[in-house]
Amino acid sequence: MNCHVDIKLPPGDHLNDDIIKRHIAQLLHWNPRDITHIRLLKRSLDARGKRPQYLLRFEVFANEEPSPEPALLDEFRSVHQGKKVIIVGAGPAGYFAAMELIRLGLKPIVLDRGKDVRSRRRDLKAIQQLGIVDPHSNYCFGEGGAGTYSDGKLYTRSSKRGDIDTVLKLFVEHGADSNILVEAHPHIGTNKLPGIVSNIRETIIHYGGEVIFDAYVNDFILENKEIKGVIVNENTEYRADAVILATGHSARDIYYLLQSKGILIERKPFALGVRVEHPQSIIDEIQYGRAERGEFLPPASYSLTCQVMDRGVFSFCMCPGGMVVPAATAPGEIVVNGMSPSRRDSPYSNSGVVVSVESEDLKEFQAEGVFATLAFQKSVEQAAFAAGDGTQKAPALRLTDFVNKKMSAGLSDSSYIPGLISAPLYEILPPFIYKRLKEGLLMFGKKMRG
Repeated sequence: MNCHVDIKLPPGDHLNDDIIKRHIAQLLHWNPRDITHIRLLKRSLDARGKRPQYLLRFEVFANEEPSPEPALLDEFRSVHQGKKVIIVGAGPAGYFAAMELIRLGLKPIVLDRGKDVRSRRRDLKAIQQLGIVDPHSNYCFGEGGAGTYSDGKLYTRSSKRGDIDTVLKLFVEHGADSNILVEAHPHIGTNKLPGIVSNIRETIIHYGGEVIFDAYVNDFILENKEIKGVIVNENTEYRADAVILATGHSARDIYYLLQSKGILIERKPFALGVRVEHPQSIIDEIQYGRAERGEFLPPASYSLTCQVMDRGVFSFCMCPGGMVVPAATAPGEIVVNGMSPSRRDSPYSNSGVVVSVESEDLKEFQAEGVFATLAFQKSVEQAAFAAGDGTQKAPALRLTDFVNKKMSAGLSDSSYIPGLISAPLYEILPPFIYKRLKEGLLMFGKKMRG
């Protein structure tokens, strides 16, 4: 016999097997000796109020043991002789597409403009320490894509995008901690992802797929309005039965190539703003009521949203115990991202705080047509670079000075390795972005006092 049961326990007790078993037995009116196995299905933290509680869901077995679940990789078979599918991009979309193709008996050929996950590190170091941006190998481009070196959060608000559990299980089978299968907000950590990404590549190759780096796709092979392959590095052809584009949101050149080939593309809504960094202790104190959270509570996070002048202002990509990193994909631009190591043990936290951008906000870029949003984005990133010293030092202000439209005489310590420069962000950002950010941040200050 087995059943599901939900219980609440305070931090510390949620890890004590004896306490868990006793609570379950009392709730189900079972004899504890009849409970033969307890499997944790989901764990989340309710930090509301003065006493945080862990919400736990278990599958409980009485007088029987659960059947072991087969490994997903056991379903994989050799695809050396299968039909070929080219995948452009070795990020998460590209690699998971490759594994799905193998499961279906098709041979993936993954092409990435950047380098393998370990060789990429030299180019990331060049960005951090020298301000040099390689347009083909950076925090966005290269094996593993942006997620490998910028966090690895694994949750979505959408429930319509397929079997998320399969994705998590495949990560675990390639070396991720099994906790990601049960956490409400699973997270691998940027320190562990490179090894996991390498393991996924080895799986693709082992079953007959190919992974090719330093392979910049600069043209498509079209015959009778059908795509037959791609041109790499100006003169090398790759042909296949199908092509999947998994190039991510930052590969602007691919979008321009699509239009030049007469392939329909559409402008997508997006948001733009700033990254706000705090001492983690401030967020812990606001959320938990104390700066010293103890060993059983994770670094606190937050999610904030409001409406300002008919636009959404919201936080996203919140990185507790994390750091801010440079994420430009071209020289002469500055854009930043956030990440957290697996232990989330940095003394800082950060999040993006952004404003929704609509077509009517982009009147001066309408001549760019479908590329108006890209041109707008590029203009802001170039303005941020122009406010600096020619390196990847980022323009910054103290939050109170940003809201009050003042220059900061001095800046707080930061996790951002290239360094910060005090600069008038209220002038660098377009007025419609700044005004809404200012009002949104004031509202957030009322929701999270301090």
